[in-house]
Amino acid sequence: MKREIKTTKDGSKTLFISDLNENYHSQHGALQEAKHVFIKNGLNLINNYEINILELGFGTGLNVLVTINEYLKTDKNHIINYFSLEKYPISEFEINDLAYFELFDNPEFKNMYQKIHTSDWGKPIEIIKGFNLTKIQCDFFELKTINLPKINLVYYDCFGARVQPDLWEKPLFEMVSDKMDVNGLLTTYSSKGSVRRILEELNFKVEKKQGPPGKREMINAIKL
Repeated sequence: MKREIKTTKDGSKTLFISDLNENYHSQHGALQEAKHVFIKNGLNLINNYEINILELGFGTGLNVLVTINEYLKTDKNHIINYFSLEKYPISEFEINDLAYFELFDNPEFKNMYQKIHTSDWGKPIEIIKGFNLTKIQCDFFELKTINLPKINLVYYDCFGARVQPDLWEKPLFEMVSDKMDVNGLLTTYSSKGSVRRILEELNFKVEKKQGPPGKREMINAIKL
């Protein structure tokens, strides 16, 4: 499907699929959405020495960058292992035109951005000391066949239920739950009642949080 690059309201770019009428990120601000949902209500709530993150899906790589940016604010005496699934990687042209490294003051982000996108799929790579990335090209429903360490934090960043309803139903959430450690956190921009009920059925404690700009609510869910 054809993708176009659009600029969101906070100045950061996103991809738009006209056939689906769907953006990869919020039109109200790609960067501020990523920071609010996955950092403020995700990474910043995890205190483990070693944090295993699972992302569905890799998309433009923006969530990886905001995670690295937050990691660099710490004393870096912990480790992040970041596993990201993606079925349809974006093109080199799209990578260059999105230019997400320009959103960060650190001049090293240009090299990190290139390293994130040019690293081989299926092979772990150390982006910076203490931050390891493994990109996995697969359908999300292949998750059950993928060998992962126990996951402490899930970035559930699939396309919306309007265009891919199967990604917001019990079978996929069950696979994700099976990969998670006890007290692991799942965070997502969605606040659908059906999603909350599914997570509760799977023995998660679900909490509604204030959503990012343009969205009233979002979900945090802790595996019990």
